[in-house]
Amino acid sequence: MSKFTQHFLMAHEDVKQFVTDELKLFPMDAELKVSEIGDGNINYVFKVVDNKSGKRVVVKQADVLLRSSGRPLDISRNKIEADILKIQYELVPAFIPEIYNYNEAMSTLTMEDISAYKNLRYELMNEQIFPNFAEDISTFLANVLLPTTDLCWDRHEKKELVKNFTNIDMCDISEDLVFTEPYYNYKDQNIIIEANEQFVKDHIYQNDVLIGHVAALRNKYMNQAQALVHGDLHSGSIFINQAGVKVIDPEFAFYGPMGYDIGNVIGNLFFPLARAHYYNGDGKFQVWLANTICDVYDKVKEKMATVYDESVTLPLYKNTSFKTTYLSEVMADSLGYAGTEIIRRVIGDSKVKEVSEAPLGEERIAMERALLKMGMELIMQRNEITTGEELVRRCHQIMA
Repeated sequence: MSKFTQHFLMAHEDVKQFVTDELKLFPMDAELKVSEIGDGNINYVFKVVDNKSGKRVVVKQADVLLRSSGRPLDISRNKIEADILKIQYELVPAFIPEIYNYNEAMSTLTMEDISAYKNLRYELMNEQIFPNFAEDISTFLANVLLPTTDLCWDRHEKKELVKNFTNIDMCDISEDLVFTEPYYNYKDQNIIIEANEQFVKDHIYQNDVLIGHVAALRNKYMNQAQALVHGDLHSGSIFINQAGVKVIDPEFAFYGPMGYDIGNVIGNLFFPLARAHYYNGDGKFQVWLANTICDVYDKVKEKMATVYDESVTLPLYKNTSFKTTYLSEVMADSLGYAGTEIIRRVIGDSKVKEVSEAPLGEERIAMERALLKMGMELIMQRNEITTGEELVRRCHQIMA
């Protein structure tokens, strides 16, 4: 009888046995090497390589406890990840790793190894330039978001998907870390450098106008089952090389506002831009990244309109006024969520390396304040900014 019929946390030897005996992905005489490649926060991720054939796969296992803190989590999150990757692979196979198996008993997801691609966050921190990124990521966003809405998907099937992607534990994390604690530090977990504590108090904690806007964005995040979203589409979930991108780690996936994914992509591009600006980074890289932010916004907007025209068939929804209003709201949401992503990564305890690893001093103080100002601008002016050029202009104005 197989030992993989009941969940346990696998060691390296267990992983070897799992991919050969259980999944039959490798022959019994394979010379397998297993190495752990996860970031150590939520799940356990193993790369398996056959030294004989060179074949390789990745095995991702969820445990009943959150790896970083020991907090209990529903292990069905891996099933949610497997299900959304399968849907997105059907929509845009060039941007998603192929899924070989999902094992419910072991809560393991086995998929294509994408070692040829590198983590976008680290690549941007190293000031690497990818001329095709805006084109690729905008194609991905337009073609996985709009097609999973009621505008395109059968309404009965879509409602079933909303049930299947109800992701209580993971959404609870975002509801706290993104939309609550940065503005209402009730758990006393925010991490703010001493020189900026008063700035945060004056401009964030006591800013009633800002908090009103954040409350609206939080409410929409929690209640608008618009499209099937990745839920955590920061630059660490995007892998890249000069040939293209691969999007991974959608364990926070749920049915929510499209702008949340778009905004996460846009928001995370401001961190390497700000760091390069305040720490005298390469000028060519800064110009490219600013242009990329502009292009991501404009190309998503343009491609959303194209997908809309190609995929929406109900005459009511073909109405020009409705289409214009609908897509304008998506882009406004995107800027608002870009703003909440920026603020929470500067104030909250789940920071990005561009901020947390920046040397302390006057540059760090100025960089954090500029990022917070940009976040506030995006949230409160999300309906007024309607072009990539205007978006970047306001960024340069703040960092001047």
